[in-house]
Formats: sequence, C-alpha cells, structure tokens
Amino acid sequence: MSKLILALDVLDEKKAMDIATKTAPYLHAIKVGYPLVLSSGMNIVEKLSRIKPVICDFKVADIPNTNRLITEIVRSKGAYGIIVHGFTGPDSVKAVVENAGNLHVYVIAEMSHPGATYIMQQHTDDIVRIARETGAHGLIAPATRPERLNHIRKIAGNMEILSPGVGAQGGKAREAIEAGADKVIVGRSIYNASDPAEAARRIHEELESI
Repeated sequence: MSKLILALDVLDEKKAMDIATKTAPYLHAIKVGYPLVLSSGMNIVEKLSRIKPVICDFKVADIPNTNRLITEIVRSKGAYGIIVHGFTGPDSVKAVVENAGNLHVYVIAEMSHPGATYIMQQHTDDIVRIARETGAHGLIAPATRPERLNHIRKIAGNMEILSPGVGAQGGKAREAIEAGADKVIVGRSIYNASDPAEAARRIHEELESI
C-alpha cells in the first residue's frame, strides 16, 4: 500500500481530474481542501472518489452541531476521511467521530507552517489526548518539524499519523516516515510539476524503499 497522499489544491476541476488520474497508481489517497471544493463544488469529492479515496481537509472547527452537519455532508459524498481541529474541545471532536460512520477522522495535532509554533504547539499534547479519548482514527503532524512529529508519535499510541509539509514547505518524505508518520502528504511538488505522474512515482518509490 502506498504511503503517499496527494494534496490536490488546484482550482480547475478538469485539471484536478487529469492529475488525479495520472498519479493514481502511486497514491494511497487524495486530499482535497477548500480551494478545489469552493471552485468546483462538493461533487468533486464524489468524482475523485471513483479514482482514489478522498480525505476532505476542511479543518472542521466549530460547535458540535455545526461539526455534525459538515460531517454528514462529507459522508454523503462518499469521502474516505475528514480532517478536523481539536482546539475546539472534546465535544466538538466527538460530534464528528460519532457521526462519521465509515469516515476516518483525523485531528490536527500540529500544523506544518511556522505560525503553528506560536500558539498551537503549546497545546499539542492536549489535542492528541482529545483525539485519543474521543476515538478519532488518526492525527495530522508536521513533516517540517521531524522532532515534533517524533514527539507526537510517542504520545499517539497506535493512531495513524499523516504528515503534511513535504516538498514545497521543506519537509522530507523519508525523515517524516522515520520520525513516526505512517503516510506523507505532498501537494505543490506534484501538482505543479511538469510531469505530475513522474513526480508522484519518484516520491512513492522513495517511500517504498524505507
């Protein structure tokens, strides 16, 4: 099974479908966020799901009832997973988990950009605890800071860890896996490449060699 997840943050539906089709042999899943969904509509989740499992990176962060409604919509579109924030508290995360059905719920332990070190990092341990206690499937932890990823792995138990920030943000795929990630998330280094399929193949093969 591939350890590579494509973050498909393009704005054109046709381009998104083309890249997804060409890179599919090297992917575990496709992650979509607001850029693609806002430009193409939620039906893009259904379309991409016919190619590869889709994780909806909506960083859900609201009151429990709103989180429940978002989760139900995502589930109805045939998604594989949903990404949520944990700083809103256990009741908000629990609302997603309890309404997820077969959806894999991933809680963001720490984001990959520099700004995450200002406030979010101070609460990472609490967020991981919330994720574990509410029954979430996995966590999101930064490939850009392997030492933090390693720390999160030590307190995450057997939860699945997906690690963004590989490529354009400076994270290294091999380092992320060695630090404790189960899979890595790569966006611009693939979808902005002149040959996205070849870029995905190289990363996939690097991960397979670990």
